[in-house]
Amino acid sequence: MSVAAPTPRELEAIREHADRFDAELMEEYYLHSAGRKDTLELEPIYERHAELTRLETAQALGAAVDGDRRVRELWRFATEGYLSSLTTAHAEKIAELESELEATIDGETIPFRMLRPAVSNEPDRDRRRRIEEERYRLQDEHLNPVCLEAARIEQEAVTAQLGAASYADLYRSFGWRLDDLAGQCRELLDATERLYEESADALLRRRLGLGLEDAGPWDVARLMRAPEWDPQFPADRMLPALRSTLSDLGIDLDAQPNIELDLEQRPRKTPRAFCAPIEIPDRVMLVIQPIGGLDDWRALFHEAGHAEHFGNTSADLPMEWKRLGDVAITEGWAMLLQHLIDDPEWLNRRLDFPKPREFAEEGATNLLFFVRRYAAKLLYELELHAAEDVETMRPRYVELLGDALKIEPSGTNYLLDVDPGFYVTSYLRSWAFEAQLRDFLREEFGRAWFSRREAGGLLRELWALGQQPTADELLADVTGSELRMAAVGDRIGEVLR
Repeated sequence: MSVAAPTPRELEAIREHADRFDAELMEEYYLHSAGRKDTLELEPIYERHAELTRLETAQALGAAVDGDRRVRELWRFATEGYLSSLTTAHAEKIAELESELEATIDGETIPFRMLRPAVSNEPDRDRRRRIEEERYRLQDEHLNPVCLEAARIEQEAVTAQLGAASYADLYRSFGWRLDDLAGQCRELLDATERLYEESADALLRRRLGLGLEDAGPWDVARLMRAPEWDPQFPADRMLPALRSTLSDLGIDLDAQPNIELDLEQRPRKTPRAFCAPIEIPDRVMLVIQPIGGLDDWRALFHEAGHAEHFGNTSADLPMEWKRLGDVAITEGWAMLLQHLIDDPEWLNRRLDFPKPREFAEEGATNLLFFVRRYAAKLLYELELHAAEDVETMRPRYVELLGDALKIEPSGTNYLLDVDPGFYVTSYLRSWAFEAQLRDFLREEFGRAWFSRREAGGLLRELWALGQQPTADELLADVTGSELRMAAVGDRIGEVLR
């Protein structure tokens, strides 16, 4: 049965409704992840906005698109809201389990959410393995059954209610160029395979004393943790380094009342920094629990990039370009600040850093690991969403990611490692966007572009656009270039070769 497209007045009502719905969800996630609430309560929010997440609303917006990008964004938002509404209880259950589960390792009790940091911080390889395997056991026993049920509910809704052949086909109808990006990812994997094998093997031998062929998934977190660099990245210098970096760009973090820093220590607060744009641009939460170390610094600068983007977004934009649009844009701004941590010029100016060239090479190897991992994740997710039974995809997850990384992952992650809405594409495109934009900033303002107020002025102008342009459009407008995944390989090769 056909559904009538909404009138212009009804569209405006949907926009206002969607704006409030997203704000309430963002605040709820903030309160729970910041440790201010023990439970994640999504169902009351979905109940208050039930009209927005009804199947009929998504269908009506789909009928109204007719080339209008704003309406297409609303259609996607309502469709995702409808699918999410079917599994809110599952999301709440997973959050509850992650918050409450504990593991006992050698007589020590470790909360589930602290198992990953525990692996990163554990120098003893055998104990690392035991911690990681206990995490896998808890995932398989408690989390995966919930994830599997949710995945099957979503898959049924996509085909039976939304009329798409698969989840991937649904996103193709939103205009997402999944297959073009997947093709670029295959090319990137082929082009960087030897470089990755050589650089990853060298880093593993230098840091952990084992070769790539002997590494297990419990070694990866320790590899990325890079404890030998800890003296250079102390907890008490994180915020001063961020403040001074922004100051050089002409941005006073403490004079931005709309960007609130949550620094308070709480027992259930997630250990990793995150950004929650509750009201854009009026209330953007930058949440930090300073631990120190390289990974913590990178996370802080990444989330600060999000915070500055959302905090500088023009208040005059419609909600579609504040809250929706191309997420690769905000991820690109986050990557731009995060990757300063690996820039020898920035290190020498900000931290009086020893061996900046060696550190930059390690950063390039880490980036190559993640880019290859996400390239394989996209290929896996395209197959996963086309599978008749998602449970059969567990070995395929191991095969595709193992081939990309040369380290066999645990099959227990075959569903937990999948974000909704093909978010994997946002990360992939953000890396390309950032690599090409950074080259432009260097050409315009010099290798130390991050110390120039003119560069900060340009960034604020671009941040003000919110997510109205796509990453492809913004890159073309600013640099005249087409967004290419190969640019990420070029950037990494520039450092490693």
